Amino acid sequence: MKESYLDILEQSLVEKLNVLERIQDYNVRQETLFRAEQPELALFDNYVEEKGELIRQLTKLDEGFETLYSSLAEELKDNRHKYAEQIKRLQGLITQVVEKGVEVEAQEQRNKKLVEAFFSRERRGIRDGRVHSRAAYDYYKNMNNTNVVQPQFLDSKK
Repeated sequence: MKESYLDILEQSLVEKLNVLERIQDYNVRQETLFRAEQPELALFDNYVEEKGELIRQLTKLDEGFETLYSSLAEELKDNRHKYAEQIKRLQGLITQVVEKGVEVEAQEQRNKKLVEAFFSRERRGIRDGRVHSRAAYDYYKNMNNTNVVQPQFLDSKK
């Protein structure tokens, strides 16, 4: 009976690895998108939404794993020799999951910097646009003599 629970734990870890790999794929797509001259923000929104769903799956897998593991922990400690082969496979998978998680975290940090740099450039462009618009408006007013003050004195001798 316990072997089937261990198989479920193993399958959960394999699924978690698959989800992490899919998240890595989205991270690579996001990085490519923001390295482009003009990123397509609608595509970025889609990537974020799809990654959000993968993260929800990851959370469910974590919760299920923790719940099942906590119910098996005592049995595994008492009969470690009986389940040694499966425990060894689980430990190997856990190591892979942790390493993959670290890689994903590093990708996320790099992408965060790319996104921040993009929005900084965009804000700078908007600010420059406002300055140029103001200068053009002032020039337009000047050329149409709207800044010319009409004489204030009236000649009353006529």
